[in-house]
Amino acid sequence: MERAARVLSSNAVPVPFTGELFRPLPDSTALLGDPEALRRRFREHGVLLLRGVLDPAAVVALREAYLSTVPPEMLHAGSSPAEGRFSGKEPEGLPGHGVAGHPAHAFVRSPRFAEFVDQPALSKLAETLLDGPCVRLRRSILRHFHRGSPRASRAHTDYAYMDRGTENLLTVWIPVGDCPLDNGPLVYLEDSHTAAPEQLDRLRERLDRPGDRRPLSHDLEWTARGLGRRWLWADYRAGDVAVHGPHIVHASLDTSSERMRVSVDIRFARSGETVDARWTKEWAGDDGA
Repeated sequence: MERAARVLSSNAVPVPFTGELFRPLPDSTALLGDPEALRRRFREHGVLLLRGVLDPAAVVALREAYLSTVPPEMLHAGSSPAEGRFSGKEPEGLPGHGVAGHPAHAFVRSPRFAEFVDQPALSKLAETLLDGPCVRLRRSILRHFHRGSPRASRAHTDYAYMDRGTENLLTVWIPVGDCPLDNGPLVYLEDSHTAAPEQLDRLRERLDRPGDRRPLSHDLEWTARGLGRRWLWADYRAGDVAVHGPHIVHASLDTSSERMRVSVDIRFARSGETVDARWTKEWAGDDGA
């Protein structure tokens, strides 16, 4: 008897974990010593998986620092903040994610967070890939997701949210702690940065935000079949990063494990280029950017 395919989900919409819809994200770590080859791979594929770029201990320390600020009843009894196991309890009155009063809103404005996102390993990587001096955009995002959360990142391109400035930019996505498949990592639609705008626009036929044309779809199976491409996935470890360009389609899976998923998004642009002004101020979950 054929074994049933594992079923994942995103925004609570099931997506079968099959070879037709998913394949592993290639590991580009071996190219770190060859800048030209790394840039070529980035241009060709639109995304890079790079392991061990950051000190794992520093990543776990950031996880512990952030989860120490969430309401304590969110953590499972006996769970340390670094472990971050979700209790299943959502505190009453907690503001929306990243809104003033939510712990992420204060944390991204803290010296502790600034020290992490300004570490030289990240700016050096951006300068290598963009082949020149870079600036970090001030709007850096920290998110956490937990089991039972009703939302995940819908399929989208970053440029849809920052289209009032240069396209010569990149995003570094950092899982803050180990982030295997059941923890809800980002997934990338292979070679979707080469898709024509009209191909992407057709995907919006199935979207749970009809008044917002920036996302493409909340249904990852629909998205993959609509473009005839597979989702690229990886089991991430603390210290790993994914770097992606502004036009590749990506989304996140739902978190189904006990451990809360924490992640940071940092964006860099080439120095001297016009940057979307919405990304020159601190992130807030309700600022509409």
